[in-house]
Amino acid sequence: MKTKKLINSGADAVDEMLQGVLAAHPRHLYAVEDMPRAIIAKNGPRKGKVGLVIGGGSGHEPTFLGFVGKGLADAAAIGNVFASPPPDPIIACAMAVDGGAGVMFMYGNYAGDVMNFDMAAEMLALDEIEVRTVLTTDDVASAPPDQRDRRRGVAGNVFIFKAAGAACDLLYSFDDVERAARHANARTYTMGVALSPCSLPQTLRPNFLIGEGEMEIGMGIHGEPGVAREPLRPADAVTDELMDRILREMNADRGDRVAVLVNSLGSTPMMELYIMMRRVKSRLDDAGLVLHTSLVGNYCTSLEMAGASITVMHLDDELQRLIDHPCDCAMFAR
Repeated sequence: MKTKKLINSGADAVDEMLQGVLAAHPRHLYAVEDMPRAIIAKNGPRKGKVGLVIGGGSGHEPTFLGFVGKGLADAAAIGNVFASPPPDPIIACAMAVDGGAGVMFMYGNYAGDVMNFDMAAEMLALDEIEVRTVLTTDDVASAPPDQRDRRRGVAGNVFIFKAAGAACDLLYSFDDVERAARHANARTYTMGVALSPCSLPQTLRPNFLIGEGEMEIGMGIHGEPGVAREPLRPADAVTDELMDRILREMNADRGDRVAVLVNSLGSTPMMELYIMMRRVKSRLDDAGLVLHTSLVGNYCTSLEMAGASITVMHLDDELQRLIDHPCDCAMFAR
């Protein structure tokens, strides 16, 4: 059975979305001339500042383009739905935000993104633009702790990009921006649960199958297999399963501070997210952890997938300052 979408055609969906984004957010964003998939912050890049370029496939909005703006990312390279951007828009982004202090690439750890961003970095080196890369690897379900470098980057991108973007905005050196970005990634943990599939605009068909009374713990944001398929349980039990895995790996001490994101994968409503947030707060209280800040809503989606993810960033003084630093983006402000 085909799904229903408010689109004109699957082939045009991404470009028409970008046209709508630029129409809606002219104060924040523009596209590089003749390169509509290279989205730049109007008030972000400046001389002497490390430029931050993020990017990846479409279908995860507001990740990635929604986090482009002053104090966060300077540019986003946009790919097709669930597909890496090719090198050309990545290069265009880097050239547009280069302030002479280097350009940082940050994106989720997926093979296509790694290949295309690395290719772009090699080509930029020929123009004497120094590029460094920090991959996000916050998805606890995607590999064991001793193989952290194999993990996927998911909703924890929001906090990791936020910390790195603040470091850039505060005019950290290139070395310190890279250090802060890696530090933010190392202290960020995400677990998700899927309840129903999404469908690509080109096919209008579910991209995986799941039983009527089932859920999948640890499913990726493109429908990658999770760690367990189980009968759907009440919200508190599901939240506990996600938090158990996060807290066990985070290994925080009582009194430590955290930032939390309860994120919808696309179609899960705010009511359900706040029911989960209530349980998250209870679990943090039980563990003696201090909730410094929280985000609840659509931050890293998977088209219309039903489900949610929980992200916890284990704060220290520097990360707290970076998370609190002001930013003004198309779809996120602080």
